[in-house]
Amino acid sequence: MELLSGIDFHDHWWWMILAVLLGIGEIIIPGVFLIWVAIAAALTGGIAMATGIGLASQIVLFAVLCLVATWAGRRWYAGNPVDSQDPMLNDRVARLIGETVIVVEPITAGQGRVKIGDSVWNARGPDAAAGVWVRIVGADGATVKVELA
Repeated sequence: MELLSGIDFHDHWWWMILAVLLGIGEIIIPGVFLIWVAIAAALTGGIAMATGIGLASQIVLFAVLCLVATWAGRRWYAGNPVDSQDPMLNDRVARLIGETVIVVEPITAGQGRVKIGDSVWNARGPDAAAGVWVRIVGADGATVKVELA
């Protein structure tokens, strides 16, 4: 601590340091959340430097700015969604559309079962005997819609 003994650290510098650390945290662990808290910390530091308000007021200001910055960030992202490299990442059924699969239980009266990977799914589509290849064209819940391949 002797190294820092000659430096006069005011409260606002700690807010700026916190802002930088939170910004680094956002880079290391991207979650699109820490950046808004970092902005709140930087604004708190800037306001504390400009006005000289006490520590208790700075903490209250930081809490309010965190809420406002996070709300503004959520609102901004709702209006400006980030394009995904894989938009169907969490939609397993949509990822299956276009796949060719085999009928394991005959499709009769529009209902049957097909093998997808190592599991068997309910299927709807034109009548087809077991062993016939069909293509997935859509889905309704856990039931895939198929057509003859």
